[in-house]
Amino acid sequence: MFEQMGKVHRLYFEQALRPAQGERFQPTGFADLGAAVYELPDGRRKLLLESVQSMANRFEAGLLGPDGDLSPEFEGLPYIKAKLTGDTETFVTSLTEPHRINSPWFISDDNFKVEFSKRSSYTKGSPLDWRKIGKAIFFYDSNSLLHGCFLANLEDGRIKAPRALSAFIEADNPREALSGGVKFNPIDPTGKIRAANYDKDVYGNVPFQRMEYTADKITAYFGLDISLLRGYGLEKPAFELLLALGLYKVRHFLDAGARLRTACDLVPDGPVLFRNLDGFSLPEKEELLKSVQQNIKECTKAGLFAQPPVTMLEVKAVIKKKNEETAEEEEETVLTEDEDS
Repeated sequence: MFEQMGKVHRLYFEQALRPAQGERFQPTGFADLGAAVYELPDGRRKLLLESVQSMANRFEAGLLGPDGDLSPEFEGLPYIKAKLTGDTETFVTSLTEPHRINSPWFISDDNFKVEFSKRSSYTKGSPLDWRKIGKAIFFYDSNSLLHGCFLANLEDGRIKAPRALSAFIEADNPREALSGGVKFNPIDPTGKIRAANYDKDVYGNVPFQRMEYTADKITAYFGLDISLLRGYGLEKPAFELLLALGLYKVRHFLDAGARLRTACDLVPDGPVLFRNLDGFSLPEKEELLKSVQQNIKECTKAGLFAQPPVTMLEVKAVIKKKNEETAEEEEETVLTEDEDS
């Protein structure tokens, strides 16, 4: 399946999309910005319909079962799971945590921090061995190599693995489609009649404006950085697992239909087009899943995964009191957009 990728540094491919019904769609919105409409140097208008961060979240969801944990189809794939005790009781996993393996629920565990540092040969003030770092991340949470991680919470915070799999959706020549409506109160349009134990301004008739868009073309763009994955020096089954897993996530996203929001339901419009790999086509989900499962078995047999594959931690959670004084951090770390999910 992967023989054709032998000389390719990065795999670029795309999928044309269209609204499942009608012509209008609702793009993602950003705080204090709204829809991300911009112009190219030649004056053409473009619209960022779905961001890289949001697409990473959607890819990660492709491995989850109905309980929010890893789907049984991917049994054996390593990840980290923390049981929170104390002021809250729940579980979190590196499959869904915003910064994956760098989550404070994991890095705050002293034993895990020591074991990871030892396996990756990471010590403060020493040069980074990216091959050992890549293999250590793969060992505990293979998905963190695909989606990237910035271990800002580990020692002096120098481990920053870029995304290997990335995607975004853009619309060409977007045009605003304005509409509106009203939240109707059949009891009292003025909102003066209220529930005795809920006195907030959510009653009455509330008119609102709605902004949707139309476009000449909608395209989902995908990129898989093969050279980045090669650079970690992973064994063959580990390298091929990441390739198959990355392509599986894209195929799962396209097959499931891109219902991104209530008013943004997109479906594929034509075949997937590969821009720098002639003659290659995106395999079907069943074929990719078979490859993923086979490589999971080989990686397990070769000792490339943590055993058991789920690294279980227990972390005490506390609720910070409002009047509690907090000491200033000795050093503030700024996370860029690339590290967000």
